Amino acid sequence: MVEHRPLTDFIAYAILTLGVFIVAFPVYLALIASTHDAATVVGGHMPATPGAQTLENYYRAIFVGGARTSREPVANMLINSFVSAIGIAVGKIFISILSAYAVVYFRFPFRKTAFWIIFITLMLPVEVRIYPTYKVAADLRLLNTYAGLILPLIASATGTLLFRQFFMTVPDELLEASRIDGAGPFRFFWDTLLPLSVTTMAALFVIQFIYGWNQYLWPLLITTQDSMQTIVIGIKKMLVTTDELAEWQLAMATAVLAMLPPVAVVIFMQRLFVRGLVQTEK
Repeated sequence: MVEHRPLTDFIAYAILTLGVFIVAFPVYLALIASTHDAATVVGGHMPATPGAQTLENYYRAIFVGGARTSREPVANMLINSFVSAIGIAVGKIFISILSAYAVVYFRFPFRKTAFWIIFITLMLPVEVRIYPTYKVAADLRLLNTYAGLILPLIASATGTLLFRQFFMTVPDELLEASRIDGAGPFRFFWDTLLPLSVTTMAALFVIQFIYGWNQYLWPLLITTQDSMQTIVIGIKKMLVTTDELAEWQLAMATAVLAMLPPVAVVIFMQRLFVRGLVQTEK
């Protein structure tokens, strides 16, 4: 039984409120800055209320682009980032769930060795193997393509480990029942394991989508055309240090727009995650 103490509850809620304020205040400032002109933002006296240039700033950011550095509209950058993040997340889940299924349910020589080799690749992120990965992508003519943005990043030891641990908790009686019903390996995977893995896939999809959305180094190397640049690179190019005044209102509008797809994915997958938990309990 949980004992409720007014003082303890007050301290807990005060800490939570302070944490929410610390996290939300920069987002609020970015939202407010995106509604004013550049002079107001950098002048040091930006009001705490929205300005009158909201529609103009967001229209320029989405459909026109900046005038000084990156002229690519945010709409194109959002599409590139979305396609890249979706491809990375789906690819990681597809490869991870199949590799985990093979490691857990198939008997072949050096099965555990294969898993540990996959696990050791956690120590080799793309930043460590950046040069050979870029060389292979360039030789295969994957520069400035969606395949070049996605394929080098879809292998996931983390996903394989997550699915492996989940599959090991599935009762052996389900496998035996499937064999009695005459189900082969593919049918057992499709009809039994896949529905049970919905919550795991939803959680992994959120993690990997945000991972792909926030990629900076690899898209910076693999894309040389403005039409293929992602939203993170676009924001960085808007904030270059030059003698000219940076278009902070467009940069803040772009930052606000860049937060929307990850938030939407988290909300959607949260509903799917809860629905999967309810079905599992039934």
